[in-house]
Amino acid sequence: MQTDPTPVPPAPSAAKLLTASAIALVAASVLLVTVILPAEYGFDPLGTGEALGLSALAGTAAFDPVVPPQGDKQIPVQEGNYALYPAQYKFDSREFTLGPYEYVEYKYHLEQGATMLFSWAASDDVMHDFHGVPDGSTTEQSYDNRSRRRADGSFAAPFAGIHGWYWENPGGETITVRLTTAGYYTAAHEFHSDRSRFQRELRNLDTIGIAEDDKENP
Repeated sequence: MQTDPTPVPPAPSAAKLLTASAIALVAASVLLVTVILPAEYGFDPLGTGEALGLSALAGTAAFDPVVPPQGDKQIPVQEGNYALYPAQYKFDSREFTLGPYEYVEYKYHLEQGATMLFSWAASDDVMHDFHGVPDGSTTEQSYDNRSRRRADGSFAAPFAGIHGWYWENPGGETITVRLTTAGYYTAAHEFHSDRSRFQRELRNLDTIGIAEDDKENP
Protein backbone atom coordinates (compact mmCIF):
# COMPACT_ATOMS: atom_id res chain seq x y z
CA MET A 1 0.00 0.00 0.00
CA GLN A 2 1.48 3.38 -1.04
CA THR A 3 1.19 6.25 1.44
CA ASP A 4 0.71 9.84 0.45
CA PRO A 5 3.90 11.96 0.51
CA THR A 6 4.29 14.35 3.44
CA PRO A 7 2.76 17.66 2.40
CA VAL A 8 5.22 20.52 1.96
CA PRO A 9 4.24 23.54 4.10
CA PRO A 10 3.64 26.70 2.10
CA ALA A 11 6.43 29.29 1.98
CA PRO A 12 5.91 32.24 4.33
CA SER A 13 4.34 35.24 2.74
CA ALA A 14 6.23 38.46 2.07
CA ALA A 15 4.24 40.16 4.84
CA LYS A 16 5.31 37.54 7.38
CA LEU A 17 8.96 37.84 6.30
CA LEU A 18 8.83 41.62 6.68
CA THR A 19 7.23 41.30 10.12
CA ALA A 20 9.86 38.81 11.27
CA SER A 21 12.66 41.05 9.95
CA ALA A 22 11.21 44.08 11.72
CA ILE A 23 10.96 42.17 15.02
CA ALA A 24 14.57 40.97 14.68
CA LEU A 25 15.75 44.53 13.94
CA VAL A 26 13.93 45.94 16.97
CA ALA A 27 15.34 43.20 19.20
CA ALA A 28 18.87 43.83 17.93
CA SER A 29 18.49 47.60 18.51
CA VAL A 30 17.26 47.05 22.07
CA LEU A 31 20.17 44.71 22.76
CA LEU A 32 22.63 47.24 21.31
CA VAL A 33 21.39 50.13 23.47
CA THR A 34 20.74 48.21 26.71
CA VAL A 35 23.66 45.73 26.73
CA ILE A 36 26.35 46.11 24.06
CA LEU A 37 26.97 49.87 24.26
CA PRO A 38 27.18 49.98 28.09
CA ALA A 39 29.34 46.84 28.30
CA GLU A 40 31.67 47.44 25.36
CA TYR A 41 31.86 51.23 25.05
CA GLY A 42 30.69 52.70 28.36
CA PHE A 43 27.80 54.54 26.64
CA ASP A 44 24.69 54.07 28.78
CA PRO A 45 21.89 56.39 27.53
CA LEU A 46 19.08 54.49 29.31
CA GLY A 47 20.92 53.65 32.53
CA THR A 48 20.50 49.90 31.96
CA GLY A 49 24.25 49.31 31.95
CA GLU A 50 24.62 50.69 35.46
CA ALA A 51 21.51 48.83 36.67
CA LEU A 52 22.75 45.51 35.29
CA GLY A 53 26.38 46.06 36.29
CA LEU A 54 27.53 46.15 32.66
CA SER A 55 29.16 49.59 32.62
CA ALA A 56 32.07 48.27 34.67
CA LEU A 57 32.98 46.08 31.70
CA ALA A 58 33.49 49.05 29.41
CA GLY A 59 36.92 50.24 28.38
CA THR A 60 36.42 53.64 29.99
CA ALA A 61 36.00 52.01 33.40
CA ALA A 62 39.57 50.71 33.21
CA PHE A 63 41.05 54.21 33.63
CA ASP A 64 42.27 55.28 37.05
CA PRO A 65 41.29 58.72 38.39
CA VAL A 66 43.19 61.54 36.71
CA VAL A 67 45.74 63.15 39.02
CA PRO A 68 45.15 66.94 39.31
CA PRO A 69 47.97 69.02 37.80
CA GLN A 70 50.59 70.34 40.17
CA GLY A 71 51.58 73.98 40.54
CA ASP A 72 49.55 77.17 40.38
CA LYS A 73 45.81 76.77 40.00
CA GLN A 74 43.63 78.81 37.66
CA ILE A 75 41.04 79.73 40.28
CA PRO A 76 38.92 82.75 39.30
CA VAL A 77 38.58 85.70 41.68
CA GLN A 78 35.23 87.38 41.14
CA GLU A 79 35.32 91.18 40.85
CA GLY A 80 31.73 92.27 40.37
CA ASN A 81 30.62 91.30 36.87
CA TYR A 82 33.95 89.83 35.80
CA ALA A 83 36.57 87.43 37.12
CA LEU A 84 40.35 87.71 37.30
CA TYR A 85 42.74 84.77 36.91
CA PRO A 86 46.37 84.37 38.03
CA ALA A 87 47.59 83.54 34.50
CA GLN A 88 46.64 83.80 30.82
CA TYR A 89 44.14 81.44 29.25
CA LYS A 90 45.26 78.60 26.95
CA PHE A 91 43.88 77.41 23.66
CA ASP A 92 43.78 74.06 21.91
CA SER A 93 42.75 72.56 18.56
CA ARG A 94 42.41 68.82 17.83
CA GLU A 95 41.14 66.46 15.14
CA PHE A 96 40.05 62.88 15.85
CA THR A 97 39.36 60.10 13.34
CA LEU A 98 36.88 57.47 14.55
CA GLY A 99 36.48 54.14 12.79
CA PRO A 100 33.22 52.16 13.09
CA TYR A 101 32.09 51.98 16.74
CA GLU A 102 35.28 53.59 18.04
CA TYR A 103 35.16 56.35 20.65
CA VAL A 104 37.41 59.08 21.98
CA GLU A 105 37.15 61.17 25.15
CA TYR A 106 38.89 64.53 25.43
CA LYS A 107 38.80 66.46 28.70
CA TYR A 108 40.41 69.54 30.26
CA HIS A 109 41.24 70.14 33.89
CA LEU A 110 39.47 73.23 35.22
CA GLU A 111 39.14 74.57 38.73
CA GLN A 112 35.67 75.28 40.13
CA GLY A 113 34.20 78.31 38.39
CA ALA A 114 36.85 78.42 35.64
CA THR A 115 35.46 79.05 32.15
CA MET A 116 36.03 77.67 28.67
CA LEU A 117 34.79 78.47 25.15
CA PHE A 118 34.39 75.56 22.73
CA SER A 119 33.40 74.68 19.20
CA TRP A 120 33.37 71.20 17.67
CA ALA A 121 31.98 69.63 14.52
CA ALA A 122 31.77 66.07 13.19
CA SER A 123 31.52 64.86 9.60
CA ASP A 124 28.39 62.88 10.60
CA ASP A 125 26.15 62.38 13.63
CA VAL A 126 28.02 60.98 16.64
CA MET A 127 26.94 59.65 20.03
CA HIS A 128 27.97 62.49 22.30
CA ASP A 129 28.21 63.13 26.02
CA PHE A 130 29.61 66.34 27.50
CA HIS A 131 30.47 65.55 31.12
CA GLY A 132 32.84 66.07 34.04
CA VAL A 133 34.66 63.96 36.63
CA PRO A 134 35.64 65.48 40.01
CA ASP A 135 39.26 65.31 41.14
CA GLY A 136 40.08 61.93 42.69
CA SER A 137 36.91 60.29 41.36
CA THR A 138 35.76 58.16 38.42
CA THR A 139 32.07 59.12 38.76
CA GLU A 140 30.87 61.14 35.78
CA GLN A 141 28.36 64.00 35.84
CA SER A 142 26.70 64.48 32.46
CA TYR A 143 25.86 67.99 31.19
CA ASP A 144 24.61 67.18 27.67
CA ASN A 145 23.96 63.68 26.33
CA ARG A 146 22.50 63.26 22.85
CA SER A 147 23.33 62.50 19.24
CA ARG A 148 24.87 65.58 17.64
CA ARG A 149 26.92 66.72 14.68
CA ARG A 150 28.27 69.96 16.21
CA ALA A 151 28.12 72.20 19.27
CA ASP A 152 29.35 75.73 20.02
CA GLY A 153 29.20 77.32 23.43
CA SER A 154 30.72 78.29 26.75
CA PHE A 155 31.17 76.36 29.98
CA ALA A 156 31.86 77.18 33.64
CA ALA A 157 33.13 74.24 35.69
CA PRO A 158 30.75 73.36 38.57
CA PHE A 159 33.60 71.59 40.41
CA ALA A 160 37.36 71.08 40.14
CA GLY A 161 38.13 68.17 37.84
CA ILE A 162 38.29 67.13 34.19
CA HIS A 163 35.52 68.28 31.88
CA GLY A 164 35.01 67.46 28.23
CA TRP A 165 33.52 65.24 25.56
CA TYR A 166 32.85 61.63 24.70
CA TRP A 167 32.29 61.02 20.98
CA GLU A 168 31.43 57.61 19.55
CA ASN A 169 30.98 56.58 15.93
CA PRO A 170 27.66 54.63 15.86
CA GLY A 171 27.93 53.39 12.26
CA GLY A 172 30.07 51.69 9.65
CA GLU A 173 31.73 54.73 8.07
CA THR A 174 34.72 56.68 9.38
CA ILE A 175 33.85 59.97 11.12
CA THR A 176 36.14 62.96 11.76
CA VAL A 177 35.64 65.23 14.78
CA ARG A 178 37.34 68.66 14.99
CA LEU A 179 37.54 70.53 18.29
CA THR A 180 38.72 74.07 19.11
CA THR A 181 38.73 75.53 22.63
CA ALA A 182 40.08 78.44 24.64
CA GLY A 183 39.92 78.73 28.39
CA TYR A 184 41.46 78.73 31.82
CA TYR A 185 42.37 75.06 31.85
CA THR A 186 45.71 73.62 32.95
CA ALA A 187 45.85 70.14 31.36
CA ALA A 188 44.25 68.09 28.57
CA HIS A 189 43.65 64.33 28.66
CA GLU A 190 42.75 62.02 25.75
CA PHE A 191 41.23 58.52 26.13
CA HIS A 192 40.56 55.99 23.34
CA SER A 193 38.43 52.87 22.88
CA ASP A 194 41.61 50.75 22.70
CA ARG A 195 42.26 51.90 26.31
CA SER A 196 45.19 54.10 25.36
CA ARG A 197 45.50 57.36 27.26
CA PHE A 198 47.53 60.52 26.62
CA GLN A 199 48.15 63.91 28.17
CA ARG A 200 48.27 66.61 25.49
CA GLU A 201 50.23 69.86 25.35
CA LEU A 202 48.32 73.14 25.45
CA ARG A 203 49.28 76.32 23.62
CA ASN A 204 49.99 79.75 25.08
CA LEU A 205 48.88 83.11 23.69
CA ASP A 206 52.38 83.93 22.45
CA THR A 207 51.99 81.20 19.80
CA ILE A 208 49.16 83.15 18.14
CA GLY A 209 50.41 85.35 15.31
CA ILE A 210 49.32 88.93 14.72
CA ALA A 211 46.86 89.41 11.85
CA GLU A 212 48.56 90.59 8.66
CA ASP A 213 46.29 93.62 8.21
CA ASP A 214 47.25 94.83 11.70
CA LYS A 215 50.91 94.61 10.75
CA GLU A 216 50.39 96.67 7.61
CA ASN A 217 48.10 99.27 9.24
CA PRO A 218 49.28 100.00 12.78
